Amino acid sequence: MRFGTTTGAVLAASLSAFVLSCTTAHAIGQDESQAPPSGGVGGASGSTLTASAATTRIKVTQESGGAGGSTRPLAPVDPNWEPPACWYEPVATPQQLKDAVAQLKKNPNGDLVPVTPSLSWGEELMVNHYEKGQDDTDSGFSYKNYNLGKDGMFWRGVINKNRESDVDSYDCERTLFWQNAGTLPDDDHAPTPDVLAGYAYDKINVPGTKIELKPAARSTVNLPTWVWLDEATFKEVRVRAELADAGVWAETTAKPVALHLNPGTEDAETYPASGDCAINEDGSIGTPYTKGAAKRTPPCGVRYLRATNGTPYQLKASVTWQISWEGSGGAQGDLPDGTFETTQSMPVQEIQSVNR
Repeated sequence: MRFGTTTGAVLAASLSAFVLSCTTAHAIGQDESQAPPSGGVGGASGSTLTASAATTRIKVTQESGGAGGSTRPLAPVDPNWEPPACWYEPVATPQQLKDAVAQLKKNPNGDLVPVTPSLSWGEELMVNHYEKGQDDTDSGFSYKNYNLGKDGMFWRGVINKNRESDVDSYDCERTLFWQNAGTLPDDDHAPTPDVLAGYAYDKINVPGTKIELKPAARSTVNLPTWVWLDEATFKEVRVRAELADAGVWAETTAKPVALHLNPGTEDAETYPASGDCAINEDGSIGTPYTKGAAKRTPPCGVRYLRATNGTPYQLKASVTWQISWEGSGGAQGDLPDGTFETTQSMPVQEIQSVNR
């Protein structure tokens, strides 16, 4: 874990001026009347709002699909892919920063102001850096009178709450800094559209739709079981992530493209042989069973060659979702495909013919 930089002299003289931000601290850049931003835990007491390092102003909106209680998160096909661990975002106007320091002056033994995800400062350092223009920590920056009258905001690092235990989440340790309006920091962890797209990817939930089977209750040795998904329950999902104060947004879209069948035993054949059932033009997968088609080959299905003996086979159906994104400034790109897997029990009976 890395912490903000300060000199040994300041450490010796002003240990009471700063502590790790896991203690209670003034949160800046949010009015008392506002609800806490998404992604973190916050609480208000009078004019003081406390918040975790994982509190973000990114607004996430489910634009289409993925609604309802049966949705589930995607698993990236690439096991090495991860959402962004941390990024910088605007947290306070000059007046909001000044007001936060004013609270310190009223109660110097109370809460502190977080200046990085892991570091908070007390009144002395805040006043010297942001009011008087003194650089006591040799960080190479300071401001006078909180930059009042200037057009822009003070920025700070934010940790992705889903990666708080990762070392990479502490790469955004620049001490609270100024950024002119309409610009992004010249930093690898700036909240560019691709960063927001990755953040949105992590928020995608897709329908946990159960595949349709015929026969549904019990399959029969050497007779195909038809598998299909109706297009009405199998549509693309789009999630928007927006950081309004930075003027950046991205929409990440998950589009279903295929269904892969794993019969759960080597004593089986899949249709097609690869087990990959392509999506049809209307958005459906496979073809519903019709009367009289018992011995025909389904476009998507499985044929078991051996009966079960008390323990059903576990038929796994993995839906592949193709992920793309577009964002502010005309940016666009792709992200790793995602998968969602369901398992259904398949008892198989030893009967060579059946009246269906």
